[in-house]
Amino acid sequence: MYIRRFMSFRFLPALVLIGCLATLVANAARVSADDRPNILFIFSDDHAPHAIGAYNGWLKSVDPTPNIDQLAKQGIVFRNSFCTNSICGPSRAVIQTGKHSHKNGFMNNGNSFDWNQQTFPKLLQKAGYTTAIYGKSHLKGQPQGYDDWKVLPGQGLYYNPDLITPDGRTRIEGHCTDVVTDLAVEWLKEGRTDDKPFLLMVQHKAPHRNWMPALRHLDLYADIDLPEPNTLFDKWHDNAPPARHQELEIDRHMHLNFDLFVDLTPEFDGNAIVGRFDKSAWRNMQRMTPEQLQAWFAAYRPRDKAFHEANLTADSLVRWKYQRYAKNYLRCVKGVDESVGTLMETLDELGLSDNTVVIYSSDQGFYIGDHGWYDKRWMYEESLKMPLIVKWPGVTKPGATDDHLVQNLDYAETFLEMAGAEVPEDMQGESLVPLLKGESPDDWRRSIYYHYYEYPSVHMVPRQYGVRNHRYKLIRFYQFDEWEFYDLETDPDELTNQYNNPEYADEITDMKRELDRLREHYQDDSDVSVLPKERQMELRS
Repeated sequence: MYIRRFMSFRFLPALVLIGCLATLVANAARVSADDRPNILFIFSDDHAPHAIGAYNGWLKSVDPTPNIDQLAKQGIVFRNSFCTNSICGPSRAVIQTGKHSHKNGFMNNGNSFDWNQQTFPKLLQKAGYTTAIYGKSHLKGQPQGYDDWKVLPGQGLYYNPDLITPDGRTRIEGHCTDVVTDLAVEWLKEGRTDDKPFLLMVQHKAPHRNWMPALRHLDLYADIDLPEPNTLFDKWHDNAPPARHQELEIDRHMHLNFDLFVDLTPEFDGNAIVGRFDKSAWRNMQRMTPEQLQAWFAAYRPRDKAFHEANLTADSLVRWKYQRYAKNYLRCVKGVDESVGTLMETLDELGLSDNTVVIYSSDQGFYIGDHGWYDKRWMYEESLKMPLIVKWPGVTKPGATDDHLVQNLDYAETFLEMAGAEVPEDMQGESLVPLLKGESPDDWRRSIYYHYYEYPSVHMVPRQYGVRNHRYKLIRFYQFDEWEFYDLETDPDELTNQYNNPEYADEITDMKRELDRLREHYQDDSDVSVLPKERQMELRS
């Protein structure tokens, strides 16, 4: 049959023959595109792995994430997943570009992302994918590389958020997690085209500070005490000095009104309180509807009354603040977890599940009372580790785990290889596709590189760079020329700084060599000079 059809072509005019061949090639390309997987990338903000049941952390007993745990059962959990720079915007810039912060130009949240540079969504568009992003971008400017987008301005708000769109700014009533989920579901059902594979990025604000849960979750955990981290009352006696000069303690720095909502109302005189406080919750309350405020006060006012009557001090006050904070944090996580469930159900409903890669991740880890802290930024484990769970039907083994050292630096390369697109040579990460297939490449990285730049700034966590392998971690707070070294095998909570222990002299020397190698390999020529003593004393006064 095919021979006859081919022989008949010679009787057609040359132009017709060329046209037929072109059509065959185009149809073949379209079939190939249809076979490529869709990519659903669900990305939250500040979601610590130990607040995900699948990571078996100390919060697992309260079942914080049943839907994410179900995703983990269907896919693979990366247990050594790390960020390159533990702060919101820079982590997103690394994912967009596959390059470290010093290469993509977005080193701290005060920077503006250059959207004209190469990003993986642009490359996916060129490869025939349709792309969309909804939720938190935090990179400033209008996103490029997306066929449709609606993003929060800056950090965005939990209630009745504004969104920036190609047609201007709009406000949508509701809780931000639900708003972003609804936009994604609507696009899946009505916005995409059936003849092209897609990349959909669902970028949640939650559980970022100030931890304002959806109304339906305000009573979640109200009748229980959450487990406490073992290090809640850590005093950082054995850390280098930076750990004692920060401003992110639940005890001294978590504000009763702005962070924990005690007696907070739209009429609260927040402007009279001067200092480095995040007042976004108070400002958000000023645009909540009367119905939203009524439900909010019904939940919090009885608890506030009980708090005042208890007249807590010292450790008892710290414990109360931890419970209030951690419950609100996990309530926000619950909304994200429900979003994952909704999106998975939508894929099933549309018949897309079998050919859609689903990824769950967050921009970095977070302190949920660990070491007495909240926030992130440090190279310590709680903020360095980020969740990464991937379901790739027919590729990832359900219920699998992986212990290779991976970073958000690798996401762009992974998405491109999944799509059959070329990975540019100037990207600095490695595709995770071999690991997703269950392989263990002999040449996989043996260590990761980290660099944090935002200082002096909110929370006063100093600039630092460092190296981590499977057992050891070396950190340098270079502006103060102070070092830390940890043996993670014997000291997973990083309570004992071994930098001056002669028993580790050889290991420290090796790690310093590796740190120098990685800085050269990634071409990090950032200014890492030591500050003058006078400036050091001024910053720590």
